[in-house]
Amino acid sequence: MTTDALDKKLNEVFAGKVVRKDLLLQVKKGTNVPSFVLEFLLARYCASDDPREIQEGLSAVLETIQKNYVRPDESNRAQMLVQQKGKHTFIDKIHVRYYEKEKRPWARMENFNSSRIAINERFYRSENDRIFEGGIWAECTVGHNEAEDDNYAFYIEELKPIQLSKFDFDAFNEGRKQFSRDEWLDVIIRSFGLEPGWMSKRLKFHYLARLCPLVESNYNFVELGPRGNGKSYTFSEFSPYATLLGAPTSAATLFWNAQRRQVGVIGYWDVVAFDEVGEGIVVRDKETFQVMKQYMANGNFNRGGSTVNAGASLAFVGNIDDSIESLVNSLEYDLFKPLHPVFDLAILDRFHTFVPGWEIPKNRDESLTRSYGFIIEYLAEAFHHLARKTNRFAQVKSVCQLGAGYDQRDQTAVLKTVCAFVKMLHPGQDPSREEIDEYLEYAVEGRRRVKEQLNKRKPDDEFAHINLSFVNSVGKTIVVWCPESKNAHATLEPSTMEDSSEGKSMIVPEGAPPVSVPKSDNNAKERHYRIHYGAIGFSYETIFGPYLKGADQITVEDPYIRADHQIVNFLRFCEVAVRVARPKKILLITTFDNQPEKEDAMAKLGTITDSLKELDVQLEINVNPNLHDRQVRLNSGWTVKIGRGFDIYQRPDDWLTVGANDLDLRPCLETTVDIFPDSVSR
Repeated sequence: MTTDALDKKLNEVFAGKVVRKDLLLQVKKGTNVPSFVLEFLLARYCASDDPREIQEGLSAVLETIQKNYVRPDESNRAQMLVQQKGKHTFIDKIHVRYYEKEKRPWARMENFNSSRIAINERFYRSENDRIFEGGIWAECTVGHNEAEDDNYAFYIEELKPIQLSKFDFDAFNEGRKQFSRDEWLDVIIRSFGLEPGWMSKRLKFHYLARLCPLVESNYNFVELGPRGNGKSYTFSEFSPYATLLGAPTSAATLFWNAQRRQVGVIGYWDVVAFDEVGEGIVVRDKETFQVMKQYMANGNFNRGGSTVNAGASLAFVGNIDDSIESLVNSLEYDLFKPLHPVFDLAILDRFHTFVPGWEIPKNRDESLTRSYGFIIEYLAEAFHHLARKTNRFAQVKSVCQLGAGYDQRDQTAVLKTVCAFVKMLHPGQDPSREEIDEYLEYAVEGRRRVKEQLNKRKPDDEFAHINLSFVNSVGKTIVVWCPESKNAHATLEPSTMEDSSEGKSMIVPEGAPPVSVPKSDNNAKERHYRIHYGAIGFSYETIFGPYLKGADQITVEDPYIRADHQIVNFLRFCEVAVRVARPKKILLITTFDNQPEKEDAMAKLGTITDSLKELDVQLEINVNPNLHDRQVRLNSGWTVKIGRGFDIYQRPDDWLTVGANDLDLRPCLETTVDIFPDSVSR
């Protein structure tokens, strides 16, 4: 491995607190052990750049895991091992709880699966007090108690915390001073396990935004995006102060257990994250969300006749399967579509930022770093300190000048996001005014994305002020837009778009692109559906027919019009278009893999061109080598997206069977269909 200048500086300034992230990848793939535990072992055994020593160290790490890490399904074998050997050392998460009736504490080890382990007070004095607050990961030497009269079988003979027992925040701040802002940003991204060299600053900010709940108390975060881009990792692996829950959970688990008269997990963690918060969740306890509304707004909730305060941030991550373009141009749906209906306007309005997960690529080997980054446990301790013991809100508020029209929730949301960025990137320092401008712009966008969806769901005056702005360092007012919706009038002006659909006059905001009001069949409506494998009744006329009426120009974008059957399918679509709409022009945008393939396909498409010309229909063919998506745009005001393009039919077993010619009777392949108003005139 070759080290760059940032690696060398990081090792010099934070010696012993960094680790090569590619080594973590090597051991992580074959184990189910939290990353901060693995990095603890890597820092112990692989603190070298010598290849031979590193290989020996990796072997030692794997051997330690094999011998000492107990998995939940191996708890009985682990207990028997202690009984047979007299004692054994395990890597496990250990808790201590005081029991009033017995007037003594008992230890509990999670994977060892014993909650009645004797422990000496020397193991939980002040330096390890977090053992009471959600537990700590540690190397625990467990002994077997041979005394038959005692009411416990195991005791803790030795305990060495894996998590840092003390953290020197002043030293962390002093070390930060040796780095520029952009260097420090790259250090954090590398600590995340990713290589920042290929990223834009915007993408780096997306990854940084995922960490906001870890440094800013009572921060409400939501991210929706594709599977496999690391949404859940942040809250399951990055910090021992965050916990990832499956949705749903109960009010007793989350907030207050009335039987025990004890606060729930909200009182023990810096971040409580909810995974897979999509439409598939089953809400068994709606009370949870009622209590959640109060907590998200005020950081407290009422239980047992008293008010309970907590500082935990809430994070919600889930998958979004629809096309973003179809959602922002939809009159019916918005970007919160995947969320369960129990996420009502009151909860949605409490989100401080909405990270566009669809802009974050899926994790791939080539995107992972081979350089040094902070040991996750060390950075997590820094973030924990920032969350619990620092407050930059007053300072940030004094230097941030927001535009007109902010309500209190908008202002709080934007400023808390800026605070989180300042805490992470400038601990113990003051950012420049230009840097504040960057954070402000990103923070305003995240809050605007929330408001746009609220305004779309309730298109009246309550959430109508979506054009949030700020005044930058040179006194210029900057209106911030969300890239995905900047030209989507269904999102920007939902009330006027609804009026237009009812035949009323429509007001278009000054400077906005012209709106194309659908002029097709009155029965044509926005639709999003799935065609299942083997289904029939989906000819091109069935799918496109109602939307083709009134279209005199059709644009087909499809990179796969090259094989014979694909060209035939395109011809069939053209026949439907001519019969239903008689367009003046059809534009085909496609691409080819090589020159011979292009020449063969263009010759066949040329025959179709000549045939259409006889019907006064112009077919124009453009080649775009960067084309990827498949869609048909109609100047009647509609866009039709089919996942498989025109290639949606199964090949008949015999061309003399029913369905060979009538596509309504031809069995289909599995695909999705999204049909939505095209808000921008092409």
